[in-house]
Amino acid sequence: MNEREPQAPDESDAAPETAQPAGPSAEQQVAELKDKLLRALAEAENMRRRAERERDEASKFAVTSFARDVVAVADNLRRTLDSAKAPAESDAAQLKALVAGVELTERSLLSTLEKFNVKIVEPMGQKFDANLHQAMFEVPDTGKDAGTVVQVIQPGFVIAGRLLRPAMVGIARAGAAPAAKSEAEAQP
Repeated sequence: MNEREPQAPDESDAAPETAQPAGPSAEQQVAELKDKLLRALAEAENMRRRAERERDEASKFAVTSFARDVVAVADNLRRTLDSAKAPAESDAAQLKALVAGVELTERSLLSTLEKFNVKIVEPMGQKFDANLHQAMFEVPDTGKDAGTVVQVIQPGFVIAGRLLRPAMVGIARAGAAPAAKSEAEAQP
């Protein structure tokens, strides 16, 4: 053979070239799939963290509009108290103005609460309801039926029909007053 003549390729050399696939190897495919899986898992974790952060912020700031309205009521109360400290023509006039201002502030506060579906429970004269009232004491012989609310110590509140705070009440007790009983027993 001549050194200048090209030699025909040896079949043993060609066999390994045709045995290899034209695309990426199986190891490369596994590496790519692992990478995609890790990226998908990282994205899912990031979404979970973002959702948790958004949920925390939503619960933290859910009362923002409510707080804004209550702050306005607090401002009115402060103005009322400041006006009570100002010198007035007479103490009676100053006291009357203070009472009027505080009553106005209370109405404003209750109006704000109702705006957010918080309603006051006014149980005076109603039958005692353990779901809405908390009995603090009994009042003997009030001329009312037993179990009737005769005194409200602290009003209750409901929010969207669910009890927020029970009303603290005094209720009528059946029977005569203890003093009247002892007088009746003392007479022969």
